[in-house]
Amino acid sequence: DADAAWLLAHDLGDASGGKAAVAIIKHANPCGAAVADSLADAYERAFECDARSAFGGIVPLNRPVDDATVEAMVAAAQADLVIAPGYGPGVIERLQAKRKNTRLLEARPPVPATRHLRPISGGWLVQEPHRLVTPVSEWQVVTERQPTAAELADAALAFRVCAAVTSNSIVLVKDGVAWGIGAGQQNRVEAGEIAASKAAGRAAGGACASDAFYPFADRIEAAAAACVAVIVQPGGSVRDAETIAKADELADGMVF
Repeated sequence: DADAAWLLAHDLGDASGGKAAVAIIKHANPCGAAVADSLADAYERAFECDARSAFGGIVPLNRPVDDATVEAMVAAAQADLVIAPGYGPGVIERLQAKRKNTRLLEARPPVPATRHLRPISGGWLVQEPHRLVTPVSEWQVVTERQPTAAELADAALAFRVCAAVTSNSIVLVKDGVAWGIGAGQQNRVEAGEIAASKAAGRAAGGACASDAFYPFADRIEAAAAACVAVIVQPGGSVRDAETIAKADELADGMVF
């Protein structure tokens, strides 16, 4: 979990142009993620995504923990592990005084693996790690409505978080915060319902990301019900024309 969290925090920070990034991981999935200009803001927003699930989580931060951030951390729920590139003067002592059971790790920025090795029955599988290779500049807007720059930024973050969530996954983002994360469901409908429930309206005007194509237009209606402005998905369904038509009908932007 710490390894996955560490990779995600730096991935989000790098993709946002060097902003502070924090993700909170529970059972291999992020329950909160945010980027912001300050580390304290990124932590507070990531925690607010799903404060109940954040208890006992793994908290990676892509910048050294400063006084403002540790103040927010000791006021929030217990974290089982914190991993950061460094800690300011007195920060470790403050964390130890308030959270005696929290493990504190200091680490260098991660180096992405070139190969993943997986045990399988009777042998091993060697494969390339999955990665996001298409820049936003090469995304294809398929609707009449063109997303704004702010909406595309939210869509890019939502899709990047989505890639770190166990499939089926739906992620709702607004203003650099993943307010709703629906993870690991056997169907995309329930993943979307979970994401919308967790977002509780906080993603209105933002973006919805799906880690695979939408097979039916009703999922576009569900995203619109969450009041998002733009949907990002890989495309490739035999019903792509239906989902595009539904997005046009609802005046949402959609990007493949």
